[in-house]
Order: sequence, then structure tokens, then C-alpha cells
Amino acid sequence: MTTSAALLPAALRPRRLLNWVGVAPFFLFATLFLILPTLNIVVGAFRNAQGEVTLENLGKLLSPSISAAFWISIELSLLTAVLGCLFGFLIAAAITLGGLPRWLRNGIVTFSGVASNFAGVPLAFAFIATLGRLGFVTMLLRNWFGINLYGSGFNIVSFLGLALTYLYFQIPLMVLIIAPALEGLRREWREAAESLGASGAQYWRMVALPVLWPSLLGTLALLFANAFGAVATAIALTGSSLSIAPIVLFAQIRGDVLNDPHLGYAIAFGMILLTAIANGIYILLRMRAERWVK
Repeated sequence: MTTSAALLPAALRPRRLLNWVGVAPFFLFATLFLILPTLNIVVGAFRNAQGEVTLENLGKLLSPSISAAFWISIELSLLTAVLGCLFGFLIAAAITLGGLPRWLRNGIVTFSGVASNFAGVPLAFAFIATLGRLGFVTMLLRNWFGINLYGSGFNIVSFLGLALTYLYFQIPLMVLIIAPALEGLRREWREAAESLGASGAQYWRMVALPVLWPSLLGTLALLFANAFGAVATAIALTGSSLSIAPIVLFAQIRGDVLNDPHLGYAIAFGMILLTAIANGIYILLRMRAERWVK
């Protein structure tokens, strides 16, 4: 028995080594395309064109144009995160607790998985083709119901239009994240509350929502970071007509008129910092939510 116990760890070493070899591509990919680029951005934010260490780039973030772009991005991200959480929660509650047919639930979950990753130029084109000046829905409302969207002030190339576009992937992402948390609500909790005379509203207010609160706040933070870091969709839809942080960053690094890469590094550093804080809040609240469910 002693000999077998001594040989067992040695026998497991090849398997453990194989496991590390299996995850090596992930670490290599993360290092080359996430860690090293992020370090390059951080270092570039604190250097000037001559390679000298400076805080001038970060000071430029307080200029009226750049600070206004950050505030518009924060407002846009917060609005779409709140609306995404609200509508996504209602949809997730309907398919998990509402007794809908299983085929409908599977269809919504499948669609949410696809829509949450549908962004960039294809999403912008889809909304222009749908809600643009000659879009399908725009012309349908005008010809069939006499409603002129653009005559009433709506414009797809605007803050509201970009918010509607972001909701296309924000709501499905909320559905995917919050559905497992809703499934974790134990039936015994509701039965115990009802046996004590609690109504449905009291159950949600005193039992369900306190349990779901960490998941809801964490998902809100994640949706905020998801919208704040969206670049391709905003550029493809609005071009330079809406000044938000990703578009200002693109103009500084790749633009023909504005070309200050180190200021672009500083803008990217500010965006990384905000999204890191939001993702950190999500991770902490997610861990707390998992402890609650257990």
C-alpha cells in the first residue's frame, strides 16, 4: 500500500502535464492579443512622441471635447445597460418561470446566443436597412399608417438610434446571463413563502429579488462594459456624426485629420480602466450570487 501510494503521484504527472499543454494555446492567445497589447497601450499613454515619460496625455483627457465624448459614452452605456437588464429580465422570467412551451424557450435562448454576438458592420447595416430613411419599417409606417419617423425627429444616426442598435445585443446577453440565476430559484422557497401567507409580490420583494440582486447588479455592470467597449457598430452606424469615446479614439489613431497616437493610447487607457472596473464589479457580484444560490 505504501509503494502504490508513493507511485500514484508520479503516474498522474503525465496527465497533469497534458492538461497544461491543452490550455497552452489559450494562454498564448491571451498573451499575444490581450495582455501584451494592453501593456503597450498603458505604456504608450504615459509617453510622448519622443518616448519620454509624461502625464500630458492623461491631462488632455480633461479637455472639453474628449471629456464630453466620455460622458456621452457613459450615458449611452448606462441607458442600454438599464434597458437591457429590464427587458432581458422580463424575457428570461417568461421563458424560465412562465410555463411557456419548451420549443419556444429553446428558440429564444438560441436566438439570444446568436444576437448577443451580432455586432459591427452587419448590425449597423441591418438597422439602416430597417430604420434608415428608406428602411423597411420606416417606409411601412409611412405608407400604411401615415407615421413619418424622420418627420417627427427620429434619426437612426443619432444617440437614440445607436441606443436602439445596442439593445439588439444587450437584451439577448441579459437573457443568457440571468436565465440560469432564475432557474436557481428553488421551488421550496416560494412554497415556504406561500405557506406563511406571502403573496406573489411579497415573495419577489422579500425572497427572490434579494437572492437575484447580486446577479442583476453584476449583469448591469457587464452590460455597461459591453456597450462602452463597442467600437465597430458605432463607427459603422454613425461615422463621425456622434462623438463618443470609441469614435474619438479611432480618429486619434487612424484618422486623416487627427493623428496623435499617444493621446489615443490615453483614451484607450481610460476606456480600459472603466471597463475593468465594471468587469471587476461583475465578477465580485457573480461570485456572491453563486454563494447565495448554493
